[in-house]
Amino acid sequence: MKLNHVNLTVENVPAARGLLEKHFGMRPYGPGKKNFDVLFDDDDLVLTLIGVGKNNTVSYPETFHIGFIQASNDDVDEINRRLKEDGYDVPAPSRQHGAWTFYFEAPGGFTIEVLC
Repeated sequence: MKLNHVNLTVENVPAARGLLEKHFGMRPYGPGKKNFDVLFDDDDLVLTLIGVGKNNTVSYPETFHIGFIQASNDDVDEINRRLKEDGYDVPAPSRQHGAWTFYFEAPGGFTIEVLC
């Protein structure tokens, strides 16, 4: 069995798409819209970004996140470096729960973990 899709409600669909496309290699289905977009990963998982609406904010539980596993610690470090260069507020990677990892708040109101 294979997970087919995940829907994320986000505060800023274009900003979330830009981050996921540039730094995590997600592929867009098409040009996207202000409040709706569809992205695919390397295994064709469908990640749908749905705008929360202009008078609302996203409120995920504290432990909710999506994770991008990397092949090596160096790959985690490289993504961390590129995110910092692009102005994202990311902490340095560290050893946590047996992984070389870091977590950060993505534009749109959800958390991303990058790990090896």
